[in-house]
Amino acid sequence: MKKAFFFLTLMITLLSCDSKSNKQTKILKSKVKKPVYKFGYKVDDYKVILDTIKKGESFGEIMDRHHISFPKINKIANTIKDTFDVRKVRAGKPYLILASKDSVDKAKVFIYKNNKINATVIDFKDSIIEAYTYLQPIKKIERIVGGKIYSNLSNTMDSLGLSANLTWAVADIYAWTLDFYKLQKGDSFKLKFEEKYINDTIFAGYGNIKSVLFRHNNQDLYAFRFLPDSVKNISEYYDEKGNMLRSQFLKSPIKFQYRISSRYNPNRRIAYYGYRKKPHFGTDFAANIGTPIIATASGTVIESTRRGGNGNFVKIKHNGTYTTQYLHMKKRSVKKGDYVKQGQIIGTVGMTGNTGGPHVCYRFWKNGRQVDPLSPKTKLPEAEPLNDSIKPRFFKFINPLKYQLDYNQLSLPKEPSQISPEIAKN
Repeated sequence: MKKAFFFLTLMITLLSCDSKSNKQTKILKSKVKKPVYKFGYKVDDYKVILDTIKKGESFGEIMDRHHISFPKINKIANTIKDTFDVRKVRAGKPYLILASKDSVDKAKVFIYKNNKINATVIDFKDSIIEAYTYLQPIKKIERIVGGKIYSNLSNTMDSLGLSANLTWAVADIYAWTLDFYKLQKGDSFKLKFEEKYINDTIFAGYGNIKSVLFRHNNQDLYAFRFLPDSVKNISEYYDEKGNMLRSQFLKSPIKFQYRISSRYNPNRRIAYYGYRKKPHFGTDFAANIGTPIIATASGTVIESTRRGGNGNFVKIKHNGTYTTQYLHMKKRSVKKGDYVKQGQIIGTVGMTGNTGGPHVCYRFWKNGRQVDPLSPKTKLPEAEPLNDSIKPRFFKFINPLKYQLDYNQLSLPKEPSQISPEIAKN
């Protein structure tokens, strides 16, 4: 009986010791700190100095303040000049210095934050000096939002906490098919887009807009981002039937904040001139002075000058059939011979020449004859639709996207048959 009691006591003691040992091991393990890395460097090995470039402050002054000699500063600047021009550091930009962990605090690495995502790393801790761009790891999160128009698109997007950049991106998608100044109260929209985050918490801007649904005048206008050719690697936006939204000409030479103050009218008569016939061969887009004017299609500038009642103007030849002209500019941003791309800023709205208020008179030639580009009678070239051989892949691709917009949710049903039956027919 005594032996049994002895062995029982011994076992309890051993188990107790083992339990304490395990607890101590767990405590020791929990106290071991994981090394922290920033921009690829183990920060525990350095003294980390965070600061912002002051007005008038140069790269050389910052380096001198952190104990780098002027010969070494010149060597750094010359070595990395093809990668990073140290003269172009800007006031207000944050930077980070990794310095030695001693009484000197001598700089070893300079990291210039270009934006939330990109940083330029200049490493001069050894005899080899190098500079390169560091990209912060980005996580993309998809969102679907929707809104109803009560005044305009900008106000609605703003009320949803979305920035102007996203508003402009949506406007660009529908620039060929929808006049945003003809939106009606009660029109609505939904869009699926990406948000980019650093470390899951720091917002770093927007990614691609995957799909959009605009309900305007009781019509559904879909837009789906799709890559038809992986070799060309150019994504375009298509409607639910596979028609490209982009066409050769934009509807307006101004993106936002304009109104059509005078339309194309070859039979116009003006009371001021005794109701004499004074044809108007352009469309006037009224806007504030300084508003950017954009090329409605790509082409070559054949005139950029100031002349008579036209004031400052730019004329662009797009091909052997079409030419456009933009009158009364305050400032011209292109010169004769320049090749401009669709949507490129070519000048700003002004009041030069014969004009009673700030606007751009937009003129349009087809085969050498001025026509009304907004008239349904003027048949303008459209972008090529998807090839029939690609359409099955396209319809399969947009099936879940359309479901998400129609039912306002990111998650998809388990049964494919539940997805957008009207698309499934295709």
